[in-house]
Amino acid sequence: MSPAPERSVDAERVRREILDEGSGSEPYVLRDARVRGMLRLDGAEIRRAVRFEACLFDEAVSLEGATTLAVTVVGCTLPGLRASTTRFGGRLDLRRSVIGERDGTESAVDLVHADIAGGVRLDGAHLVAPGRVALEGGGLVARGGVFCEDGFHAEGEVGFPGAELPGGLWMRGARISVGAADTLAFHGDAVKTSNVRLQGLRADGRIRLRGAQVDDLVSLRDAELTGSGSSLMCVGMRTEALDLLFAQPPTGGVNLRNAHASRLQDDPRTWPKTLGLDGFTYDWLGETAGTRREDVTNRLAWLRHQPVYAPQPYEQLASYYRRSGHEDEARRVLLVRERQRRATLGSAGRAWGWLLDATVGYGYRPWIAGIWLAVLTLLGSVVFAAHNPVPNKKGEGAPFNPVAYALDLMVPVGGLGQRDGWHWDEGTVQGLAYGLIAVGWILTTTVVAGVTRTLSRN
Repeated sequence: MSPAPERSVDAERVRREILDEGSGSEPYVLRDARVRGMLRLDGAEIRRAVRFEACLFDEAVSLEGATTLAVTVVGCTLPGLRASTTRFGGRLDLRRSVIGERDGTESAVDLVHADIAGGVRLDGAHLVAPGRVALEGGGLVARGGVFCEDGFHAEGEVGFPGAELPGGLWMRGARISVGAADTLAFHGDAVKTSNVRLQGLRADGRIRLRGAQVDDLVSLRDAELTGSGSSLMCVGMRTEALDLLFAQPPTGGVNLRNAHASRLQDDPRTWPKTLGLDGFTYDWLGETAGTRREDVTNRLAWLRHQPVYAPQPYEQLASYYRRSGHEDEARRVLLVRERQRRATLGSAGRAWGWLLDATVGYGYRPWIAGIWLAVLTLLGSVVFAAHNPVPNKKGEGAPFNPVAYALDLMVPVGGLGQRDGWHWDEGTVQGLAYGLIAVGWILTTTVVAGVTRTLSRN
């Protein structure tokens, strides 16, 4: 901290000079001074720009409900800035200032429902409000955006719930310290903005963007999130692009339930242990591997990060592959969906599921039934060829053909003229014939059930 200025001035005097109508529109400037007492400009109509440089304020600066032009507090130290419902005709510049106090009871910077025609500049600022809200911007309107970069550090929560920031929210390389992993570090619920740039952000609490509406990009590239529970909460968020290329896996989960991102970029190496993906929709996914087969394998592993089974994420991923022209990958995803669903069923449902999977791959691999048919036809024909059948009516019907007979037993519809023309005196062979008939009905039933399931759900 820089040494206290040698020159001091009374806060009341500063107030009178700022509001002095005789000064016209000439900016008010105060440098390298200590301001004694509380500078209170609540409800005032300030017709000139105000600039403080390298000043030390004994008490908070209050502008609540005021109307003013640009306000600059650069390189200063002050216990707090109160500017709720204030209307700024220019920008609010707080660069490189130290604002707040460790033993206080209020936020460091209060901008609740403030209306700022320009931007809010907090680059290099240090906000001090441990255990409290360091930057309170609920309902803030800042048309020029909010910039918290170049070494910005907040000790306490940073919040913009319901704020409108057409110029974006820029916090690249920022640090938020709340001291408890289960505490909210960043609160951006229902924020409306063009961008949320949190690249390189370090936060030891939770990040929340529930219901946020972002026109362009939400980026957490190279961010380090160590909050517990949901390190990142984006339930219901809408954005054009979402970049989740974290510096390392978040300590807690990432919740994207019912969110939408036209484009998603992520990396399997930084996926969190748990992902909330139920209801999450997207139009494009960044590839996770070099080949399509490896990519779908990774994406299926991505879906398994869900704490509980939900069908929608599988259907969404299959729809994405289908739109991209990769039908085989889509069928693979839907097959895995059915296998995951099977684990949630009762014993009878699981048994039926195993049968559908083994015979027709739940309808997504009907060729498996053909393999079963070929193998059992071969087995039956070998056994039948080694024994002598008995004709049902001597001298009538086609000659015995073991292959046609085995196939005729397993195809319950139609016939090849073999099944009704012969029988067996040997119980074992007759038992095999009955077994093949039963298998034929099972294969037919599962094929019909599997195909019907596939058509009805897709």
